[in-house]
Formats: sequence, structure tokens, C-alpha cells
Amino acid sequence: MGSSALTARFGEAITKKALRSYLAEFISTFFFVLAVIGSAMSSRKMMPGGVAEPGALVVEAVATAFALASAVYIAGSISGGHVNPAVTFSMAIGGRISLPTAIFYWISQILASIIACVILKGTTAGQEVPSFGISEEMTGFGSSILEGVFTFALVYTVYVASSVDPRNSVGGPGLLGQGQELRAIGPIMIGFVAGAGVLASGPLSGGSMNPACAFASALVAGSFRNQAVYWVGPLVGATVAGILYDNVVCVSASQPSADSTALGF
Repeated sequence: MGSSALTARFGEAITKKALRSYLAEFISTFFFVLAVIGSAMSSRKMMPGGVAEPGALVVEAVATAFALASAVYIAGSISGGHVNPAVTFSMAIGGRISLPTAIFYWISQILASIIACVILKGTTAGQEVPSFGISEEMTGFGSSILEGVFTFALVYTVYVASSVDPRNSVGGPGLLGQGQELRAIGPIMIGFVAGAGVLASGPLSGGSMNPACAFASALVAGSFRNQAVYWVGPLVGATVAGILYDNVVCVSASQPSADSTALGF
């Protein structure tokens, strides 16, 4: 019985519709990481001596907000527009997508992030790819908490504002009776929260909120120092956001349809 259910789950994860979702995640994540890491490289290139200045933080926050809003928008109707392993992990824990589907999402997101960083390094004549890091005043534990809190805010916004919430789907009643309008503005709100997170936590914990982006930049840069911060904190924060939303704030929306469970939207 258990083996049969697992086989069925894997069968759902390799359908044509599912494969299109993985491709959509790959494309949107690739664009997001290319813009985020690329903006960091460009801003530092323009700074005297290549040393990051306050202006670089604003550039990176704006790039994060614009890129994430665009990435969620272009993939939202196909894959749910996760663009982040923490979002996918939260969906899997909450039963909105199956474990096999979540694994393929992760593979797509991480592979896209690595390729984006490799392209940036190759096309900029070997210019250093910046990796996320914590400040000297921060501990690994404190940085994990900070990354977790801001990832919580990001993922909670995803649940509320994006197509993840069945009430916000096109043609649905919507939170305020305007489902289509909420769906249209959802990616913008998600981008705003991510940008605010970068502004608030960038100089302290790095402001990643995305394990795939942090891992890929560290891999290409060749430095995995404090890498656990960018996995433990975001995954825990994302899980708490999903559990709180589904079981406390909006219980009625916690049971998605079969289609949404399979493909994450």
C-alpha cells in the first residue's frame, strides 16, 4: 500500500505538466540569481577600490525586489513561482506539493542558481563572484535567526499574496472579493518584502533568504563559511510561516485541490 502510494507520487512528479513546472522554476530562478548576484558584482565594480559602500546595499535590494517580482510573475501560473528552496520546503511540509515534486523543484532551483553564477564568473573575465557572509559582530546562531525571521516574512507573504492561496486564484472570490487583482499584485508584494529584507539584514547576516542563491554563489566563489546559516534559518522560518498560515490564520485555505498539491499552485 505504501509502496503503491509512493509510486503514484513519483508518477505525478514526471508528467508533462510537472516537467513544465520544473522548467519554469529553472528559468525563473536562473533569472533571479543572475540579477541578484550580477547586481552585487556590478555595484562593487563601480565602487572605489571595489569595496562595497552603502549605495551597493540599495542597488542589491532594488535588484532583488525587481527580479523576484518578475520571476514569480513569469512562473506563477505554471509552477507556482517558488524560486526558492525554502518556499518549496514549506509547501512540502504543509502537504501542498508531494515530496518527489519538491525534490525536483530543488534540483531545478539549485542547478539554475549554479549555472547563473558560473555564467557571471565566465562572462566577466573571472571577476570574483560575491558570496553571502555575516558581519564580525554577528554569531552563526544570531544570523540564522535573522535569516529565518526575514524568510518567514517572505514565505508568509507568498502564502497570502500569491497564487498559492486558492482564494486568490483568477476568477476566485479573493481575500477582498477581488481575486484577480490580488493575484496580479501578489508578485510585486513578494518582491517588496524581499527587498526590505535585504535592506534590513544585508550588512548583518547577508540578506539571502534563499538557500539556492547562497549555495550557488558560495560554490562558485569557493567559500562555504557559515553556509549552514543560509539553510537552517530560512528552512525553519519558511516552515513556521506555512504552518502558521495554514493552521492558524487561514485554516479554510489549507486544503488545496489535487492539482495544486501536485504542482504547487
